[in-house]
Amino acid sequence: MEIRTATPGYLAVEGPIGVGKTSLARRLSEAFGSKLLLESPEENPFLERFYQSPSRFALPTQLFFLFQRARQIEELKQSDMFRPGYVTDFMLEKDAIFARVNLHDDELRLYEQVYAQLRLQLPVPDKVVYLQAPTDVLMERIRRRDAGYERLIEREYVQNIVDAYTQFFYHYTAGPLLVVNAAEINFVDSDSDFDTLVNEVRKHHSGRHFFNPLANH
Repeated sequence: MEIRTATPGYLAVEGPIGVGKTSLARRLSEAFGSKLLLESPEENPFLERFYQSPSRFALPTQLFFLFQRARQIEELKQSDMFRPGYVTDFMLEKDAIFARVNLHDDELRLYEQVYAQLRLQLPVPDKVVYLQAPTDVLMERIRRRDAGYERLIEREYVQNIVDAYTQFFYHYTAGPLLVVNAAEINFVDSDSDFDTLVNEVRKHHSGRHFFNPLANH
């Protein structure tokens, strides 16, 4: 009989654009009875202009997201020992991942000074679920959801983000990490797929683990 561990107090779902972070975070928050904390890209007034003119609007776009995410994560510090727990569809480090892709050297140095001041004040997730999928799969999902500003996203940009995430999580040691091959699993529409993933999330409470649903078929 499998022994299940307790639900993490602060669970973060991460991964590149289009991989399904928000959809999974919503279902996990319901399954665990946790509060849901979602990023709000539609609130960023610079985002659409960034996709139209990346070099011109990269810095204000990143700074807006940085302060927005820091403010959201600050809510975690105000909770009573993270009870009843939180599930988020982002980590603060996400902002730095995108900044290194999007900013020029002088802009990045300025950004990193601001980031360093905020990062020291924020909690580390008790567990991270990192969703992976090939770039072509991500592009197809982005096309299907047809968000207005995302129509301007180019494949090369998504590939750069995928590579940046891969590098970041290759070196990630801040806490337990579950790496999920999300190319084929359907945790939105399939209760079976979702339940299988929930068991994986509950099972591991330390170290780095990999879950490939295809290996179980």
